[in-house]
Amino acid sequence: MKTFIARKEQIDHKWFLVDAEAAILGKMAAKIAPILMGKNKPTYTPHVDTGDYVVVINAQKIRLTGKKADQKQYDYYTHYPGGHKYVSFADMMAKYPEKVVELAVRRMLPKSKLGRKMLKKLKVYRGPEHQNQAQKPEKIELF
Repeated sequence: MKTFIARKEQIDHKWFLVDAEAAILGKMAAKIAPILMGKNKPTYTPHVDTGDYVVVINAQKIRLTGKKADQKQYDYYTHYPGGHKYVSFADMMAKYPEKVVELAVRRMLPKSKLGRKMLKKLKVYRGPEHQNQAQKPEKIELF
């Protein structure tokens, strides 16, 4: 019996729709990351992007458990001396709720060129409307 190795020409990418309303951020991201990587398919190959596209709606309605909503901070560096900045979870949710979901999923993907390519297949929208109706995404329940 030969081992199956997928090639990028053979891959059929599907589109999935996830409603993030009242979803817990980490649990949702942990279920989205394997879909983007293709680990939910029998044709998974580590060095080929076999994953599917995921559209996340209602990103502004996600939640965290415990005291994390008050204590969680996102940090970044401006590349200037003393440029280490921090943004609280509440401020990030007020300005960029899409980025909160993207960062959670991004940290669960491989840290390589392939991981960056997989992250491009994640589409996150703040409200219930999205711009990917033409792809006819199939709604899935993760929880």
